[in-house]
Amino acid sequence: MKNRAPDMSVSPPRRRSKYTVAPLVLVAGNVVLFGLFFVWPAVIGLVYSFTNYTGIGAFQFVGLDNYQNLFGDSIFYSALTRTLLYTVLFVPLNFVLSLLIANVLVSKHAKGVSVARVFFFIPWLLSPIVVGVLWRWLFGENFGLVNEVIEKLGGSAVPWQSNADLSLIVVVVAASWAWTGFSMLLFIAAIKNVPVSYYEAASLDGAGPWRQFISITLPSIAPTSFIVILLNTIHGMKEYPLFASLNNGGPGTSNNLLVQYIYQTGFKSGQIGYASAASFVLMLILMVVAIIQMMVNRRVENR
Repeated sequence: MKNRAPDMSVSPPRRRSKYTVAPLVLVAGNVVLFGLFFVWPAVIGLVYSFTNYTGIGAFQFVGLDNYQNLFGDSIFYSALTRTLLYTVLFVPLNFVLSLLIANVLVSKHAKGVSVARVFFFIPWLLSPIVVGVLWRWLFGENFGLVNEVIEKLGGSAVPWQSNADLSLIVVVVAASWAWTGFSMLLFIAAIKNVPVSYYEAASLDGAGPWRQFISITLPSIAPTSFIVILLNTIHGMKEYPLFASLNNGGPGTSNNLLVQYIYQTGFKSGQIGYASAASFVLMLILMVVAIIQMMVNRRVENR
């Protein structure tokens, strides 16, 4: 019986074509969603920033008038300054807290690590509105738990909400509390990827825990540190719901952030075009911050 030669004209199995098409379908879905919910709104917003659109009816193109008026708007500068101050306070505090907790939890002497991770991560799962309500319950001037304790101990109530600086500090601490869990997880993953042999060699050379942290841990987790700083910076520059639920940008308008200014200008004052111009200024600021941090990160990695 003769062996039959394989038929080379047979087409490849259909399974192969299915595996080729599936990634394209998945990517196409993401591209469509990205276009619908990011690119299209961004293009529309850019167009509105050159108009006098009020949200109702027709509009006229006004060129660069919105941008010129924006750079002469003292309220805009006040909101931008307060936003930068909030970010400058929030980012370092969150960074130090999350790195400190992560470093403690990866220690071989730490107990109850799993419970501690859940404990620190739960606040990040809460809505900013819920976080704001919780912290307002703690630091309310007339009904806050903290002032209640202070008065029970014989002290005077602290103006947590009526003092602009104290009100801002309360929001910074609340935001750091809520975001520490997320940053902590990133740091834990990064620290665990540092080869143990580095620490063993350092111990043989007589390096203590602090020296090992400075010379081994920090340089090894530099890429993750830049990611944490970048994400927290973007979050800080776009913060609004926590302020809205905790003190509504108060007292008065002293703690109005840039996003709150954009919201009030666009939806309460009906100046959609003007608010769109402010939104694009905020986007440009974030792009510049991201580019600078990426350049610094790349330079550090190439050393």
